[in-house]
Amino acid sequence: MPISAERLKDLLHVTDASLDLVASVAEDRGDHAVERLRFRLSDGPEIRGFITRPIASRGRGPALLYAHAHGGKYDIGASELLDGRPALLDAPGPVLAREGYVTLCIEMPTFGERAGVTESAAAKAALWQGRTLFGQMLGEQAAALTWLASRGDVDTGRIGMTGISMGATLSYFLTAIDARIAAVAHLCSYADFTTLIETGAHDLHGHYLTIPGLLSETSNGEIAGLIAPRPQLICVGLDDPLTPPPAIRRAFTATAAAYDAAGKRPMLALLEEEGVGHRETETMRRAVLDFFRRHL
Repeated sequence: MPISAERLKDLLHVTDASLDLVASVAEDRGDHAVERLRFRLSDGPEIRGFITRPIASRGRGPALLYAHAHGGKYDIGASELLDGRPALLDAPGPVLAREGYVTLCIEMPTFGERAGVTESAAAKAALWQGRTLFGQMLGEQAAALTWLASRGDVDTGRIGMTGISMGATLSYFLTAIDARIAAVAHLCSYADFTTLIETGAHDLHGHYLTIPGLLSETSNGEIAGLIAPRPQLICVGLDDPLTPPPAIRRAFTATAAAYDAAGKRPMLALLEEEGVGHRETETMRRAVLDFFRRHL
């Protein structure tokens, strides 16, 4: 029997978090607006976030929670939404705003302004205390989702989530455990962990993703299957060392089975690209935009 969302939350040690807005500065960039935000987390520290949105509000509309990537570039963090990163075609925030989405990105622990603590140190401390760094990240993303849904320009029934690499992992894991996310599109991180261990590719992933006991109860494919019957787009490059083809196939078999069982197989799409490594492509970008146009 597949794992339940509640049991998965327990395994991940997802923390309860809340975000209180303490500062917001809006900027008109002509064809879109940017909001520079500062939040206070429920456990005390301030973190930064960014919103990109259309200039003119037309009432409640679609929104996206955007999770930033890792890439070993701890200095980037949430600024990825505005400035992009090497694995992306360009900055996603302005593109999504021109498409009509209110998009929020918050900074994850050990990145950007929070890089004063290393990922290794944060992951070890969490594990020694019976928690996980990934569970903390997911708890903070859930809090960001709550805040995003509270905005007057957001339709709570039309919120999606997206990201690349670590942002992709956060996106499909959070969607698996949080029914408020209506649709998810994720890039360059979908693979079966057991297969990664068998091939040695697991060591390419960050410490944040260390979850004790996870594979004794479930798999990545089953976790992504918890998203059914909601729409899900998976984009991968077949030359990406983090997502080798055997690990993609094994995961997708399990995910597709869940959609088949729900009678919603058309809601699941897999885009695989030959000769593509750990990066976004024009094909992926078009697929993601088309996906959210259809489902949000």
